[in-house]
Formats: sequence, C-alpha cells, structure tokens
Amino acid sequence: MTEEKLRDYLKRVVNDLRQTRRRLSEAEAKDHEPIAIVAMSCRFPGEVRSPEELWRLVCEGGDAITAFPDNRGWDVETLYDPDPERSGTTYVREGGFLHDAADFDPAFFGISPREALAMDPQQRLLLETSWEAIERAGIDPQSLRGSRTGVFVGSNYQDYATRLPEVPEEAEGHIGIGNTPSVVSGRVSYTFGLEGPAVTVDTACSSSLVALHLACHALRHGDCTMALAGGISVMSSPASYVEFSRQRGLAPDARVKAFGAGADGTALSEGVGLFVVERLSDAQRNGHPVLAVIRGSAINQDGASNGLTAPNGPSQERVIRQALAHARLTPDQVDVVEAHGTGTTLGDPIEAQALLATYGQGRDDERPLWLGSVKSNIGHTQAAAGAASVIKMIMAFGASTLPRTLHADEPSHRIDWSAGAVELLTEERAWPSSPERVRRAGVSSFGISGTNAHLVLEEPPAAEEPRRPEALGAAAPVVVPWVVSGRGEQGLRAQAEQLRSFVEARPELAPADVAYSLVMSRSAWENRAVVLGTGRSGLLEGLGAVSRGEVPAAGVVQVVGSVREVGRTALVFPGQGSQWVGMGAELIASSPVFAEWMRRCAGALAPFVDWDLLEVVTGGRELDRVDVVQPVSWAVMVSLAELWRSVGVVPDAVVGHSQGEIAAAVVAGGLSLEDGARVVALRSQVIARELAGRGGMASIALPEAEVR
Repeated sequence: MTEEKLRDYLKRVVNDLRQTRRRLSEAEAKDHEPIAIVAMSCRFPGEVRSPEELWRLVCEGGDAITAFPDNRGWDVETLYDPDPERSGTTYVREGGFLHDAADFDPAFFGISPREALAMDPQQRLLLETSWEAIERAGIDPQSLRGSRTGVFVGSNYQDYATRLPEVPEEAEGHIGIGNTPSVVSGRVSYTFGLEGPAVTVDTACSSSLVALHLACHALRHGDCTMALAGGISVMSSPASYVEFSRQRGLAPDARVKAFGAGADGTALSEGVGLFVVERLSDAQRNGHPVLAVIRGSAINQDGASNGLTAPNGPSQERVIRQALAHARLTPDQVDVVEAHGTGTTLGDPIEAQALLATYGQGRDDERPLWLGSVKSNIGHTQAAAGAASVIKMIMAFGASTLPRTLHADEPSHRIDWSAGAVELLTEERAWPSSPERVRRAGVSSFGISGTNAHLVLEEPPAAEEPRRPEALGAAAPVVVPWVVSGRGEQGLRAQAEQLRSFVEARPELAPADVAYSLVMSRSAWENRAVVLGTGRSGLLEGLGAVSRGEVPAAGVVQVVGSVREVGRTALVFPGQGSQWVGMGAELIASSPVFAEWMRRCAGALAPFVDWDLLEVVTGGRELDRVDVVQPVSWAVMVSLAELWRSVGVVPDAVVGHSQGEIAAAVVAGGLSLEDGARVVALRSQVIARELAGRGGMASIALPEAEVR
C-alpha cells in the first residue's frame, strides 16, 4: 500500500469514527430528552373534578373519605362486620369514592344509550377526562383525528360486568367490548381518531406511573408525537374491601397515616388522572403550556422478595437510582418525594428505608429530603395513585408550597429516621423558586404485583413572553365576542356557566385572549351563543344569561335550534349602497390586521385619487361622491376579507357586484392589490364624469390605454 493510499484510508476511518460518534451522541441525547406535561385532568374523591380542586383540597388539609356509595347496589348493612375474621364482609365502612361515576353523556361522544350502559364506567370517565385534558392543552380534540397520538392507560379493575347475574338482552353485543381491558385505551383512540399506540397497563398500584413511563419511551423513540397517559380505578363491586379485610390490610377508620406512628393500614379509593405529554422541544415549538418536565423515569420488579405481594427494599432503591441516572441527576438535586406511602405497617418502613438509603445520603443538613403522600387526603386511588401524586407535585410547583401530610403528626417509630436526611411533611412548607436551584420532585408507585416505578419531575423552564396572535395586537377590541357552544341546549348552558365561573375566578385574564382561545382551541358544536361586550362585567353578565336560559338578552346572540355544518364558505361583496359614514373607523382603531390592510389599500389608491382613504373613513366625511364611495367600499371589503382570513375564515369562493366584483378579484388573487386599486379608482372617476350628478346606472368600458 502506497503512502497516499494509506493517508486516504486513514482519512476515511477518521471521518467514519466522527460520524459514528455523532450518531451515538444524538441517540443518547434522544434517549434522555425531557418530556413535557402540557395538560392534565382528573376526578378524585371529595368531588374533585380538576387539578385545581385537588390542590385546594390538599392545601386546606381536606379529607375526602366518605361512606360507601348508595347508588351501586351494594348491601352496605350486610357488607360491614367489625370482626376481621368474618368471611364475605369488611370491617370498614368508608373509602374514597367517585359518587357520580355513573353520570355520562353518551350522545356527546356519538355513543348509544344501550352501548353506554354496557360500558365499564372507567371507559366513560376516560373519554370525559381525555377530552378535558386535550382542551386544557389549548388543542381542539377534533383536530387530532388521524394524528400519531398515543394512549397509555393504567387500569386494575374489570369488575363491572361481574355484577350481572346474566347479560340483559339490551346489553348483548356490547357487554364484551365494553368490559375488555384493552378497550379501556382503545376506545379513547377510536373515539378521537388517534393513530398512535393504544396500551392498557395493569401493574396494580403502579399502573399510572408505568403508563407515563411507557408514554415517555414511545415519544422519545418516535412511536407517537403526543400521548395521553395516566390511570383509572373505579370499584364496581366491594370485592376488594372483602379481600383486603381478610389480609388485615385496611385502616379501620379508612384514613391513610403515611409514615405516621399511628399507621394501621391503607384506605381503598377511586380516581382518574390523565396527562397530555410530548417532547419538550415539540411542546415549545407548538406553543403549548409546559406545566412540568419529566426528567427521567424507571421501572423494575421486586423479584423473589419475602412474599408475592410484599415490597422489596433493595428493588425500590434500584428503581430510584435508575430514574436518577436516566435524569442525569444526583439525589441531592431533588427536593421532595411524593411517596407511595400507603400507611401499612409493612410497606411504609420498607419504602422509608429505601428513601433514606438513596435520597437521604450526602445531603446538606439544611436541605433534607421532604416526604409526603396525597393518600392522606384522598386514600389509595390504586391504578390512579401515581397520577394523583404527579398532579399534586405539579400544582406545588405553581403554588411554591409543599402541603402537609395528614394523620402523621408523629413520625413512625418503626422507621430509623436518623439513617439519612429525610423529614416528613408534618406541616406546610414554602418551596420558593430560585434562579440558583431548579426545583425537582420524585414520585414513587409500587404495585402489589411487584412492579415498581419512580420518576423525577422538574419545574417548567422559564416561559418566554407569550406570542399574541396578530389578529389581537396591542390594542384591545372595542367589542369582544365570546363564542360558546355545546352539544344540545343543556350542554350550551353548562359550558356558559363553566366559562363564567372560570373567568370570574381569574381577573387577570384579558377578554380578547379569552375570545381568541374560545375560537382557536375549543371545538365548535351545534348549539352556539355569542356574548358581546366591551369589558369583563358585561361579558360575564351575558354568560350568566346564557347559562340560565334567559335569551334573548342584551349583548347575546344565540342560534335558534342548531348549526348545521355545510362544509364550504363563500364571501359575497356588494356594490354601491352598502356604505355608511364612518364605516370601518372602529375596526381601524381596534384591529391591527384591518388597519394594516386599509393602509395598504390607501397606498395602492394614492396615485389615482386626490383624497386620503384613512382620512375619509376616520374623519367621518360624507360619502356623496361616486369616485370616493366606490374606492372606499372596495378597500373596506378587501380589508374585511383579510381580517376574516387572519382568524381562520378562508373562503372557498368569492362573488361580487360592481366595486364588489373588483374586491372579489383581489381576494381571489385574480388581481393584485395595486391593479384592483387602479381599476376601481379609474372606473369610479369615469362613472362620476359621465353621470355628472344626473343619477341612474351606467355601464362603461375603459380604453385599454387608460387602464394602463
């Protein structure tokens, strides 16, 4: 081999090595890319129907435990027996329940009442909370149809159909699909038209965190571009109470005393928590709100511990270290852990020891790891437990507060707290944001099957200044329209009341921003109302009128019956006679888009007229000259069309008469703005000369040289 050939060979090898190193670096970065949580929704005990209501309950030290439900056919009197040895009974009377779990509007999702009756209530609740989560991300759920959006749902109950002694005739053909575990996630994908992976996970109490972990993995590896992930548990039968009573696993008073000296068992509860997640880079590019970032997550298995359902401390330590390694963090960079914390005398000490051995080592004495459990407020929501913990920590980021854990004023004596720097949150503590330290929280969930999950949450990155839509600009509109819609009259009224309550509680919201979001990020249903107003008070009064059915009312326009979609849009531009003095003046002051196009029209008309378009419109001059009114009307029509276009109304066809025909040609692209201005100005001037104040109609052909 010659020296020159050797040199070329070595160059190729070096180049190949550089490319390989780059590909490995990109692959490694992709595997560790942060995942953004851009929205969340939930239902939990205590009539909690939103993350904000869960946070209010937790911050106020609320207790969501109630008596057994009376609407599920449970024989409550026979079910209870204080003797834990009594077969077929439970020694507790309370738990955490979704008492309205049977409520559902099947027509909203295009489902027949017969099919809805045969569906597990978990499937119904997931449809509702999925819709809410997507809308809370500022996304119209219908716009995701055909997208590569995934669905990952943890669920550990399939007992709805077991309550039936036999299948009713009206449920035949629906009962099987309505109670199949795979359809728990699949029905969401089917109803919304989502084409990413749909996965139902059952690892018992760790299901929702495992589902989140799988969703993050799928996003990083391109299986989907966005995902719904979370978990749900609804107990259609009291079987779990009976089973846990035989194992002495329930607290007699149904209160979880996580890590407390009085811990004496767990409390079974229900709930659902869902998240919309996407890669952080995608969320930022798409302009979606980033509530928190999942920096890392891990799952593993207990293996052969000291019993099939017994927790394994070393496995819990390993899953924590795996999650930290995936997040590329050290234990001291995490401030708090929202623990599994079920309140059992076996599980809590094992979990605490794992936390002391991992997070509790090598920490600054002034920065112990804070420890809490939302189960002290709402009980153990099983497959939704991890989701409840994540929601609590995300809300804690926003409130800069770590709420106290109930029923644990005295830490457990079974735990050696001196083994590490870990302290129980027996009282509320401030958790302020600081430029010197990013706030992070660990979340744990351990399944009775032995599957463990741990993830590391991070506060959202500093948000950039929000980009205001061009249509709104800096000036607030004089009149703001709030568009409200619903499926059916009752749906419309409920939406109006929900919007009224939401805005009333948030005085910082600008009316124009609310108007924009209602049009651009929510679905438009058949029953609609438009509330018009110049300020918050008037708009809120209009919403109240719609919610009470007091329409017609001042400032409210409501569709009689329902809107029927026709599919195509046409703009019709009139001729002379549609004008009035001052038309367009308010829009110039309030709409930057309209004002900009009027300025463009003024510039295009300037070479052909001896007056200024903006002065005529804003000065309130009389439109008594043909050579003025026609160019002015043309300019207003062109500018109105562009204003409509800026808010998403793009015509499929345009038609016009007289100067309206010229406006239509410009809007359709048949004439440039400059050519349209030339035609309408010269045409109107010729008409003015020919009529010379005589009135009537005239048809005039301009010489080609004059048009040029």
